[in-house]
Amino acid sequence: MNLELVAAAPCDLSPNLVIVGVFENQDFSDSKIDSGIVDFLINKEQFKAKFGQFYKLTPFKPGCADKILFAGLGKQEEFTLNKLREVAAKAIRQAASMKNIQNVAFSMMNIKKTDFEKADLVQVLTEGILIGDYNFDKYKSKDEDAEKIEKVTICDLCEGCADKAREGFEKGKIVATSINYAKDLINEQPNIVTPEKIAQCAKELQGADVRVYEKNEIEQMGMGAFLAVSQGGGHSPKFIHIKYTPANPKKKVAIIGKSITFDSGGLDLKPPASMLTMKDDMSGSAVVLGVIKALVALKPDVEVHGIIASTENMVGSKAYKPGDILRAKNGKTIEVDNTDAEGRLTLADALCFADELGVDEIIDIATLTGACMVALGSYASGIMGNDDKLVKKLIETGKIVGENLW
Repeated sequence: MNLELVAAAPCDLSPNLVIVGVFENQDFSDSKIDSGIVDFLINKEQFKAKFGQFYKLTPFKPGCADKILFAGLGKQEEFTLNKLREVAAKAIRQAASMKNIQNVAFSMMNIKKTDFEKADLVQVLTEGILIGDYNFDKYKSKDEDAEKIEKVTICDLCEGCADKAREGFEKGKIVATSINYAKDLINEQPNIVTPEKIAQCAKELQGADVRVYEKNEIEQMGMGAFLAVSQGGGHSPKFIHIKYTPANPKKKVAIIGKSITFDSGGLDLKPPASMLTMKDDMSGSAVVLGVIKALVALKPDVEVHGIIASTENMVGSKAYKPGDILRAKNGKTIEVDNTDAEGRLTLADALCFADELGVDEIIDIATLTGACMVALGSYASGIMGNDDKLVKKLIETGKIVGENLW
């Protein structure tokens, strides 16, 4: 799909479909939408423009598009950037399900009238479109005759805001591309995404310094907890340190991603059904790689260290056992109670490594325990830490970008 940003009106683009965001109780008197259509929608079809509500319409008479998709934005006073991102993603999926739609125009006619910065509006709209268009269909048979959206254009920009809109558009593409990159790694098969593959992906990052430590070097660093987890697997562990360094960094941050490329549970074996999704136990490392990918393009004034301890947790003759005593990088000993608690072992040595870098903040990201989903469900991530100010800042940032933290 080709995504573009233009200052034109939808009718100048000859689209098959125009997507129009609509607020609840909106006054259409000064809009470009035909009053007859508005009356039909509100009075006959009961389209109230509630958040996430959609209505597909084929115009009564020939117009600038074959179809119109009205997307409910909810109450204007409750409108947020994340709501726009979500509606954009759902709208593009709605469009993809319609027939004979190749060229789509996304109108900002109503959205631009909100109090948010135009660059931010265009950014989240861009993110929503590209995230909503994402599909991992690498292993599915291709239907050559299947219809696909070929072009989406964000249009109806405000006068004099083209430069700001372009800035948001480019930033949105960087963020969404990095998110989709991480999703590709998470969705890929565990026989493809091995510790070696994670290391290769790190080395391919442009604009960052990458060091991959091999097993003998990991031993020399004293990472006994990480090494114990790797003992049962058929792939050699990789400890990866990625460093993004701007010219004048204002602070130093380390982000650590859990990277168990397949988690069988070890000798405390998981039930078969629980093992089906365990290729995604490396999601934390995919996030770290995606973040670094975005950072080198966005160029913030923050030095960032991406740290990944990558291995499998498998059953084998050398697999670590319940009752084993391990020694972590900082010299502390750990008694193994359950080999399916491998994530905290690999993260322990990674955290020790990060602590020695002299950074201002350390954030680790992990699919650490199913107990978190028992507590919070699948729509919020658990967050804890020893810096209340940082935790609060991450929670507030999560609200803006649509990542719920509790």
